[in-house]
Amino acid sequence: MSKVLAGIRVLDFGRYIAGPYCGALLADYGADVIRIERRGGGEDRFVAPISEGGDGGMFMQMNRNKRSLTLDPMRPEGAEVVRRLVASADVVIANLPASTLKTMGLDYDSLRAVKEDVILTTASAFGAEGPYSERVGFDTIGQAMSGAVYMTGEPGQPYRCFASYVDFGTALGLAFGTLAALMERSRTGRGQVVEGALLRTAINMMGPTLIEQAVLQVNRVPTANRGQTSAPADILPTKDGYVLVAVVGQPLYVRWAKLMGNTDFWLNDPRFKDDLARGDNGKLISARMREWCAERTTAEAIAALEEARIPAGPVLSPQQALDDPHVKATGYLKPVDFPGLATPAPIPQSPMILSETPGEIRHRAPTVGEHTEEILLDVGYTAADIDRLREAKAI
Repeated sequence: MSKVLAGIRVLDFGRYIAGPYCGALLADYGADVIRIERRGGGEDRFVAPISEGGDGGMFMQMNRNKRSLTLDPMRPEGAEVVRRLVASADVVIANLPASTLKTMGLDYDSLRAVKEDVILTTASAFGAEGPYSERVGFDTIGQAMSGAVYMTGEPGQPYRCFASYVDFGTALGLAFGTLAALMERSRTGRGQVVEGALLRTAINMMGPTLIEQAVLQVNRVPTANRGQTSAPADILPTKDGYVLVAVVGQPLYVRWAKLMGNTDFWLNDPRFKDDLARGDNGKLISARMREWCAERTTAEAIAALEEARIPAGPVLSPQQALDDPHVKATGYLKPVDFPGLATPAPIPQSPMILSETPGEIRHRAPTVGEHTEEILLDVGYTAADIDRLREAKAI
């Protein structure tokens, strides 16, 4: 089966999630993605280690389907390797501040001087413009500065989201932008810069709340798990766990009221006339839902809610998520071996499925510098050249 991005070469100078996951998605669909990391391995390789060699699960997910080359681009010999690689590349990924890109010779002007139609895909914490452009930051900084952390948790105790949704959202946007840039290049022959920023991603995801605040000045405060613009929208305890219920819109609410009984009260009281009114009076609705859930096990509550066609789901631990029958049946988590692992790692595949040209995990993430020699031979270095580069500590 043909691969959508076969023949496209990507140089991935990314770190952690935003850049590397963009590269992983491109690799899933056939691009030749070369992960370039420092000699000895990049710092993100060893986050939350799970292998005997110290490699982490995050690295294994972000760098499947890639080849690895170790390099010190700050040495003159290393800088020359960068130029040769860029000359062979279609896309360069680097989630670094603009000043760092320039120092490493990865800014767009430097790249275009080597290959005029190259595409630079880059991301930083705050973007290339504005007073914070040179600040560094991670996913949680975007969460905090977008209003999301403030609105999560309880009054006096904000919480950040455990999942790195800002990083992953930025990576998905970068992959989309890179594909659009490749389409444009196929028509015009011109490359361009695809630029993402963690704070922009976070603000985009908080857009509805920020728009409401700007227009209506509602000054919302956190209400723990309870939603504020519809109800019931909450996490509620059952006899043996928790369920999340999400009722939005009148048809769903009518079905919920019938399930609860006393429909005259729930459907005719003006406090529950529409989503916004129900959100304002969510404590009353959640109290009824709490009573109902407390009388049932999680499985019983989910079954009854599903029969009424009301969106709901159990609150699962990580192990329960791995064991969930639907997750298992879909085969979305692919077992992938890695040197030093006691058992294969369940790597999430591409979340988008193409019916004719699907992405796939073809091989595991690379070990440190695993493909350095074959990549350098491919761009014109000889075996003797490679030995000299090693002696100079450029690779």
